[in-house]
Amino acid sequence: MVTEYSDILKKAKSIAIIGCSANKYRTSYHIASYLKENGYLILPVNPKYDEVLGVRCYDKMADIPEKYPVDIVDIFRNSEYTADMVRQVVDWVGKNGQKPVVWTQMDVSSEEAEALAGEAGLPYVRNECIMVQHERLL
Repeated sequence: MVTEYSDILKKAKSIAIIGCSANKYRTSYHIASYLKENGYLILPVNPKYDEVLGVRCYDKMADIPEKYPVDIVDIFRNSEYTADMVRQVVDWVGKNGQKPVVWTQMDVSSEEAEALAGEAGLPYVRNECIMVQHERLL
């Protein structure tokens, strides 16, 4: 597990947001909007949408073009799906060699997901709100 949130957030330029919603009443929309307003390139990942916040939305991690370096993968899915989302990230990493931080929002982490990230050598943040940490530290 990673605890150097400040370093992660300062170095990051782009954030893939798995489970990002186009519904302005959803937490993932609010946080994606906040991240975008604070200068991050957001890469929404959700098969339900073509676009979120004026940005193309990808069906899955594998659809994100290699031209986009991804520094953080922020997961907004129910914890029962988190391990599957981390598997997607691990497969994506295997194809492009990137090593993003896997960041799980509040109550999203699972032991299996954390273990999968660890086995793949990916830094992992467990059950932390990225926006709260950004506001607190930066």
